Amino acid sequence: MTVGRVNAAKFIARLLPEPHETELGGELAHELLATAHADICCPPSGHSISWDDCYAGADILPLTHKADLFLEPDGEPRPLPGHLAGDARERAEEAGRKAAWIRREAHRRGLR
Repeated sequence: MTVGRVNAAKFIARLLPEPHETELGGELAHELLATAHADICCPPSGHSISWDDCYAGADILPLTHKADLFLEPDGEPRPLPGHLAGDARERAEEAGRKAAWIRREAHRRGLR
């Protein structure tokens, strides 16, 4: 019997239970973190994965997991790569600050 592949994304809860989702930033936070993640992963010189795919890969994650993409194990924001400039750099800096706050707040609330 052949078993087909299962797309795990449909089993990942993207949204946290309310009121946590809204209080941690809701859709605006999802967009900020996914956009900054794609900017970081895709330098202007090109990357083997498209910007859209990097964005989508981050966008399916809940806010707490998106936040972890930007943080060191101690909870501080990771250093930004040198290829970020202008609006992308400002967005990534804001995303790092937001990610650190989300992780601290999620820990305080007992969220994973």
